[in-house]
Amino acid sequence: MRLFVFGVGFSSKAFIDEVKDQFDWIGGTTRSEEKAATLQRAGILPFLFDGAHKSQAISEALATATHVLVSIGPNDTGDPVLNHFADEIAAGKPDWIGYLSTVGVYGNHDGAWVDEETPCIPVSKRSVQRVAAEEAWLDFSNRSSLPVQIFRLSGIYGPGRNAFENFKKGTARRLVKSGQVFNRIHVSDIAGTLSAAMLRPSTRIFNVTDDEPAPPQDVVAHAAALLGVAPPPAIPFETADLTPMARSFYGENKRVSNQRIKDELDYSFRYPNYRVALRDLLDTM
Repeated sequence: MRLFVFGVGFSSKAFIDEVKDQFDWIGGTTRSEEKAATLQRAGILPFLFDGAHKSQAISEALATATHVLVSIGPNDTGDPVLNHFADEIAAGKPDWIGYLSTVGVYGNHDGAWVDEETPCIPVSKRSVQRVAAEEAWLDFSNRSSLPVQIFRLSGIYGPGRNAFENFKKGTARRLVKSGQVFNRIHVSDIAGTLSAAMLRPSTRIFNVTDDEPAPPQDVVAHAAALLGVAPPPAIPFETADLTPMARSFYGENKRVSNQRIKDELDYSFRYPNYRVALRDLLDTM
């Protein structure tokens, strides 16, 4: 089997580490020569792709790829992979195609539960683009008769990217907005979910998220307790100094269900909530 990954980053690299023994060959794209060298050292054949220019080398790799994972976001021109390589993927007829999206496509639901059947009402420009990209991939699946699984990820964390790192850097803040909750997902559970889904090729959407949507300030306070330090002071959201992008995240409030993954993929989450995950991350720091 041969795996090709568009955009080898935090989440897709975890997936590669999870399944690398199942593949005879793994290739992946990056934007820079420096990162290409890092991929090479990790046993991943690197391909340069900036999202704007087609590559003959990538076209040739896709001709024999049995599995394709797309971890590149869309832009104003649409999905860059479909824009440049739709014909090649269709001709290669891979057994499985995975597309990493975001729960941001649901928009704001005032704290209510959402699942994969909930209509998308995206708010931000990036989420509007994600909805369009998802629809383009589903249309591609219909035209090509190839299975495309869309994975809507919630807030991603894991080794090197978590609340403890914010304490290390002195950037931990406890923002409080009444009624606000977020779902999260440990990068290991992204890898595990994709690995389970890969064994059941289909055209399907899955919410990849933990069991427990929680107020963000609770996560910070719990991390502080585990570290044995005082939590940062509470900062009212209304008066907080935030970038426009950070503030936009707080404009979307919902509880995201992962029941479909459990029912259809028979997957058990390794880190079903932030408390289990933070304890494990602390033990491995």
